[in-house]
Amino acid sequence: MPSDKTILFFLLLGAAVLGAYAFALRRRVMSIKRAFNDQMHKNKEIENFLSIFSNSIKTVDEIESSLNLTARYVSDLVGVSSLCIFTLDEDNHLKAAGISGAFPPLQKSTGYVLTKPKYILESIRREKIKVGEGLIGEIALTKEPLYIPDAQKDQRIMELDTAIKIEGIVAAPMLKDGKVTGVICGVNNRRDGVQISPEQFATLKFIASQVVLAQDIVRIYSDLSRQQRIKQEIDFAKQIQNSLLPHEFPENESFSAHAFTKPAKEVSGDFYDFVPIDQHRTLIVVGDACGKGIPACMLMAMARSFIRASAERFANLNDLLKELSKNLYRDIADERFVTLACCLVDTRERTVELARAGHTEFFVHVPAHKLRRICPDGSALGIFPPDIAGEFDSIKFFFQEEMNILIFTDGITEALDASEQEYGIDRLSRTFTSSCESMMPPAQTIESIIRSVDAFTGNTPQSDDQTLVSIKFK
Repeated sequence: MPSDKTILFFLLLGAAVLGAYAFALRRRVMSIKRAFNDQMHKNKEIENFLSIFSNSIKTVDEIESSLNLTARYVSDLVGVSSLCIFTLDEDNHLKAAGISGAFPPLQKSTGYVLTKPKYILESIRREKIKVGEGLIGEIALTKEPLYIPDAQKDQRIMELDTAIKIEGIVAAPMLKDGKVTGVICGVNNRRDGVQISPEQFATLKFIASQVVLAQDIVRIYSDLSRQQRIKQEIDFAKQIQNSLLPHEFPENESFSAHAFTKPAKEVSGDFYDFVPIDQHRTLIVVGDACGKGIPACMLMAMARSFIRASAERFANLNDLLKELSKNLYRDIADERFVTLACCLVDTRERTVELARAGHTEFFVHVPAHKLRRICPDGSALGIFPPDIAGEFDSIKFFFQEEMNILIFTDGITEALDASEQEYGIDRLSRTFTSSCESMMPPAQTIESIIRSVDAFTGNTPQSDDQTLVSIKFK
């Protein structure tokens, strides 16, 4: 049987073991608690950061300037005098996207040493830093953070020519999925004479990952803002184009007319117009500007303005088209042009004059006669200089009761079905002839043609602008 001393020894040993275990356990609990508090603190920092950043997004006029507010917040959080957020562009250059305080240039000067903070900041914003060059470029290349608590002893800092004294630097790469998206750099402790501490360095490294999130938000908001601006511009262009197209069609004792246009994109390069020249004469035009979308729409508006401004000054279509071609050649870019079909109706003389400039042919249907396709010669407007543009032929004839004229753009005849077969000129002529023989008014004639084209193309997306003008004489 063990002695009392032996029992006491083991009791003391057990107590010591339990005490050591309890001490280790307490230290472990304290460590976990500190880690938990630290994580909660970081989470709070993230929450504060996102809250401030999201509020800044709502208040700044330009989305990109929100990175300046981000730089200011990070500068306050880290406790440095100045801070710059450099972002990496598509050309692999770093550029200052957000600055707080009087941040010094960190590249070797190749010119004059700037002394005023205003000029220094302007220089930093304009400067592009190649990856691998200078302190910032090296961080982007190596992906390693930089901690220089005493910059006066660092040869790299001593070589810089700057009016702003650099006492200490902390910098960290901004990484997303292992790739560098930028560099964040702070300079000098806000407390004079005190070095930047390791804790401040650790805070900067931690917050760098949140600035990456800010970059993504800025990029998303910028894209959305750009898309909204584009949408607004397109909506504005649509409004302008809609205001330029006539919404009332000629209807008198001699003839009636109707028009239809359908853009392939948001706005159209096709246009039509009814221009009253005097009490008896009306100029009816259908045009097709080269291209699609907003550029074609702008060209269309230009051509329409020239026509409106010039129509009253010319006695015949040849001279009018020559003047239009000269003006467009002078004012539009190379490889841009406009095709145009003109129909001049004179109700007093009961005549029609037809001319075209590189446009599709005219369809003329006369009762008891076959459909006629009329093709006066003439090049597109704006292609050739005035001295070689040539003449524009025209055909003039008397109109008679129940005569119909159809003017159209190639978006009708070149409409494609699922097998990429074109609607074609023959289908259009048959549909138009059938409408004329059924004694349809212009509006119903156009409706029948559009129904025919839509039935042919089915679900195939429209590839070109489509415009029709139907004229019927009484």
